[in-house]
Amino acid sequence: MSADEVTEKLVGAVKAIPGLRPATPIAEEATTWLPWDWDGFAGELSAELVEIRLIATRLPLPPLLARATEAVRPLLAGTEWEKATLRLVVTDIDGAAFSGGQSDPGHTIGQ
Repeated sequence: MSADEVTEKLVGAVKAIPGLRPATPIAEEATTWLPWDWDGFAGELSAELVEIRLIATRLPLPPLLARATEAVRPLLAGTEWEKATLRLVVTDIDGAAFSGGQSDPGHTIGQ
């Protein structure tokens, strides 16, 4: 299995967990037409390290990260990254996490 295929599966597993989403680069409106898998930018694979960058939309973080680990680790079994260290990096916490999952239109952090 290629690195791109594994990354796609890992990011897909994370997307399935309520409260987490892949941390992807912010694309300018002019570049959104580019046929890239933006979610794929949330993961990096090397022989020693598998890193997935995440944005949390719910709290608390420890149970979310435990669920992500449980979802991702088995996907690495049988691949060349099976023994790599798994690092889940929360790059941001969505404002909705602080209001119980509901955006607060009165505050820009919740939008």
